[in-house]
Amino acid sequence: MSHPPSPSPTPANPSSPGWLGRLRAALARWRGGAAPPAGSPAAAPGDAHRAHRGEADEAITLPPAPGAPPVSLADNALAYRQDAAAHLYRLNGPRIYQGMLPPLLYAIGVLDVEIDARGQVVGLDWLRPPRHAPEVVLEIERTVRAAAPFPLPLRLGQVTYTDTWLWDESGKFQLDTLTEGQL
Repeated sequence: MSHPPSPSPTPANPSSPGWLGRLRAALARWRGGAAPPAGSPAAAPGDAHRAHRGEADEAITLPPAPGAPPVSLADNALAYRQDAAAHLYRLNGPRIYQGMLPPLLYAIGVLDVEIDARGQVVGLDWLRPPRHAPEVVLEIERTVRAAAPFPLPLRLGQVTYTDTWLWDESGKFQLDTLTEGQL
């Protein structure tokens, strides 16, 4: 389904008046709905005035549509890594090692993950694979691919982020981004 071009080709800029209304309308179109009608909270008159004055807008945290991927407002790969790690933790709660990791881990791997604008995994590149544990390599790759769609990199368009997987012999893991440390 094609959508008409956005009325404003300018990028989302929090310092420009009206950016919030344009962002909401774009998100509504992306979710498959029409742009919000005039007077609705997503296109409320006065958005530009509130944004210009710097007032908080409580409607800024819109819940995602059912089945829609979350959105990341990260403006660099390091910030996006936080959102991606939190996403992986949400989807793999029972598999996350709770507490500080033991001093000796079964496997440690460093992986680059390439995410497109739709949150899909388009590439995996091992910077340091745990060669002694090929089953861990396969399980990490399966876990990452199964977690798609990742948060949409709204400001980046696409992103490649790097994280270190800390794998315990129990099969549970932590990501270096959110690790609780090691004994």
